[in-house]
Amino acid sequence: MKNILIVALATAGLCLTATLGVAAESGGKPEAVKAKVAAVCQNCHGMQGDSAIPTFPRLNGQQADYVVGQLKSLRAHKRADTHSLYMGKVAHDLDDPMIAGLANYFAVQKPTQPQIGGALAGEGEKIFANGTPSCAACHGMHGEGTAMAPRVAGQHANYLRMALGAFRSKLRGNETMQSVAKNLSDQQIEALASYLAND
Repeated sequence: MKNILIVALATAGLCLTATLGVAAESGGKPEAVKAKVAAVCQNCHGMQGDSAIPTFPRLNGQQADYVVGQLKSLRAHKRADTHSLYMGKVAHDLDDPMIAGLANYFAVQKPTQPQIGGALAGEGEKIFANGTPSCAACHGMHGEGTAMAPRVAGQHANYLRMALGAFRSKLRGNETMQSVAKNLSDQQIEALASYLAND
């Protein structure tokens, strides 16, 4: 886990260097949104949001309302986890129309599908569907997400491990997810990643 965090922070530093040279843009016009994605977002998340870096989340097919909420939370410095320092600086330059534009841009990209058949996928499927509470109750029956909960299907395994670990340790705030993650063992987290992820 320590090595993953070091890689994430080092990569975020490289992305931040590129970001600081980009002027803030106003408005969520399609051409301005695409320019922002090309100049900033793609450095970590890829042009279509299908991140190739396991420590950065995939945004392709992510729920637009969820992305809006997270970017506004990062802009207000209300998140405290591995990526929040860097993303807080990125989000600081985003006005509400640009945030909405970015969220809609990534929402319509083709989502990455889960890779079926991981070693612990069967156990992960049972936890996802029948846990207490059920992950599917918030994230959708197929992990597709909702306005309040992110798409988790097709996400990077490393990112899922990091996020669940951050909720479990209360490094990342969200009372619902903290209450769920505190009861998950390392093996259960690995099983969920095995069921949901695509790497």
